[in-house]
Amino acid sequence: MIIPYILNWTFLYFPEDKREYIPAAITCTIFLIAAILTMRLIIKISKRQEEKAKELEEQLKKDNIVHNEK
Repeated sequence: MIIPYILNWTFLYFPEDKREYIPAAITCTIFLIAAILTMRLIIKISKRQEEKAKELEEQLKKDNIVHNEK
């Protein structure tokens, strides 16, 4: 029952002139590069925030030790 539906996909378009793939390949490449750069930026910012959190945790531990000694 689903097989005829799948076989009737007439909206699929495969051009005879393969030069029509060039704009799609360029667009795909641009978005891929943008995604990679965005992911690297997110990782970089995350590491920076992790370092700040560790420093804050160290400071809070030191403050807690000082307050417990008094």
